[in-house]
Amino acid sequence: MEKQYCKVGTVTPMAANADAITVLEYQYQNFLDKASNIKYSNTQLGEFFELKAQKLKKALENLV
Repeated sequence: MEKQYCKVGTVTPMAANADAITVLEYQYQNFLDKASNIKYSNTQLGEFFELKAQKLKKALENLV
């Protein structure tokens, strides 16, 4: 039996271009929306989304 290589979980690095910035901005806004929608019903999940948004904001600041 031959070895098969699966691409599940592989990471493709983003280049520092306008497309990468657009994707990061979308993800940042998405996590902020999720955090605000779920903040009062599930505080741990809301904090998780806020932390993800903060990390994305730092990445955006480094790109710009």
